[in-house]
Amino acid sequence: MNLPLLLAQRFRRSREKTRYLSFISASSTIGIGLGCAILIVLLSVMNGFQKALEEDFLSLVPHVEYRAVRGSLRDWQEVVAVAEQHSGVRAAAPVIVLSAMIQQPGRFRGLELRAIEPDYEARVSGLRRYVSDTDWNHFKETPNGILLGQGMADLLNVGIGDDLVVMIPQLQNSGGLRAPRRLSTQVAGIFAMGGELDFQQGYIHLQTGREAARLDGDASAVRLALHNVYDAPHVAHEVARQINEYAYIHDWTRTEGHLYRDIQLVRTIMYLVLVLVLAVASFNIVSTLVMVVQEKKASIAILKTMGADHRLILHTFVWQGSLNGVIGALLGGVIGSLVALYLPAMLALLERQFAFSLLPNELYFVSQIPSELLLRDVVVVIGVAMLTSVLATLYPAWRAANMAPVDGLRGR
Repeated sequence: MNLPLLLAQRFRRSREKTRYLSFISASSTIGIGLGCAILIVLLSVMNGFQKALEEDFLSLVPHVEYRAVRGSLRDWQEVVAVAEQHSGVRAAAPVIVLSAMIQQPGRFRGLELRAIEPDYEARVSGLRRYVSDTDWNHFKETPNGILLGQGMADLLNVGIGDDLVVMIPQLQNSGGLRAPRRLSTQVAGIFAMGGELDFQQGYIHLQTGREAARLDGDASAVRLALHNVYDAPHVAHEVARQINEYAYIHDWTRTEGHLYRDIQLVRTIMYLVLVLVLAVASFNIVSTLVMVVQEKKASIAILKTMGADHRLILHTFVWQGSLNGVIGALLGGVIGSLVALYLPAMLALLERQFAFSLLPNELYFVSQIPSELLLRDVVVVIGVAMLTSVLATLYPAWRAANMAPVDGLRGR
């Protein structure tokens, strides 16, 4: 039998406890529970954004890209072969990156045009996931076809089969500009990834891009898809040392790394808030336990006269204060986990009910609040809540343990 725990439970159920003490005790439990639940939900949302960054946004953004310093790569097939021998590289594909403008009567729209080889591209990017089978096959069968994002297609008011004129800037050998090259294309497919990429990128065939850019070689760059996107800087430089090309080295951490850094910064702030919120909630445990010690002076004195030692009294009040934190942390963990699991569905229901969008497609790379519950976060939050609750009990419990029996019996 755990005597300190038994005494702590008896003290909690004691009818001598005033309503005010009951309210303070309940508020401390509720405060810790709410703090745990909210923090679990927020951390799950951060996990969801990070997963969306890895699986959705970075599926279209090159993990690593080698761009020719001038003109084209001498042998992109060799670069692909060397890159794919690296253990960190999943696949490699050639690409020509062009700055272009789509011409329509009375207006121009700028975009980054990527000339790709469809069979290679399907291995290195998630573009295929955002294009229907019909549109993808139509694009493969249309030599002058172009894939546009849904956002750009809506701005231009075009659909499958419509003709577009694309303007490609041309550089002179001296470095100056000459008349742009006009490229006649046909909308062969539309991808709907969401976010800015739907307005900024388009795809044409590699051969069409080579002719438009008037390159000597077949590709101006090679892009890599990695098994672990966070190894991009390390893998980029390792592969670069093995290829025989003069090329600029690009990786996603240099171009889109701010998104990842923002997510990690918010996550760090969340852990800091976790400690602060739970510390504030634990102050209620301190105040409650101090008042309980004052109220239980006579009981403490009687226990000591019956032979209770210093450790028994100390452990009794540590248990009594900790029970508030334990109950609050466990309830908060359960509630927070349930909310985190069903948060996307609940928010989607609210968006449909009230006809609004929390994350507009044209602004963000995800269209709804993502959430991914991790056991690690739940354990950390509950563990910190319990730890702060135990620490909050130490001073009041120490005072109770050091109380002289005569003082308790005199009511001092």
